[in-house]
Amino acid sequence: MLGIIGGTSLLFSRLPDLRPGRIDTPFGPAEVLSGDFALLQRHQRGLPAHRINFRANMAALAILGVDRIVAIGSAGSLKREIQPGFLVIPHDYMTWGDSPSIHDNPVGHFLSHIRPEMDRNLSENLGRIVPGAHLGGVYVQTRGPRLETVAEVKALSRFADLVGMTLASEATLACELGIPFTAICTVDNYAHGLSEEVLSYEQILETSRAHRERTAAIIEKIVEVMG
Repeated sequence: MLGIIGGTSLLFSRLPDLRPGRIDTPFGPAEVLSGDFALLQRHQRGLPAHRINFRANMAALAILGVDRIVAIGSAGSLKREIQPGFLVIPHDYMTWGDSPSIHDNPVGHFLSHIRPEMDRNLSENLGRIVPGAHLGGVYVQTRGPRLETVAEVKALSRFADLVGMTLASEATLACELGIPFTAICTVDNYAHGLSEEVLSYEQILETSRAHRERTAAIIEKIVEVMG
């Protein structure tokens, strides 16, 4: 079963006709829409990024039988050449803070990634079906809810291309659960200091509203080809 995760962009997009349901997991409950595929809204009950129960969300998809995941996430650009409005499929990620794990008891280390062979095929397939998507780039996750400072953006831009608050956690947990994972980032703004405009959450929401039809069309195409 295909699993799709969405965030801010789904708040303003028309959604497929799926059955709502609550899935109980060892990490707490999660609400998932399901049918021929599963759709999870990561900001359940309006939770900000730093309060999302990523473990419950990802465990719920695994319990439903999801065997591949496409996550859609809003991101800020760390590079002037990556303009707001771009669609980017990252090939790797890093975190600027803690990473969640489903492994609370055994001592061990787990190799995280977005693109081993199965994930790479999934990413390349996604790139083919989403017109204009740029394949490749490094996503860095910060904790939120505050946006990054100008100094942080300068530091992060040395190693990454995009900044957001969610996708790295989801990619890490998908890896631990053995579920192939890929993501498409909707670039909604330049990170703080890269533009003369004063960055605000309202500006990010306005960009998401402006692209709501595009997001809905992307979901429909993903389900049509990859579902």
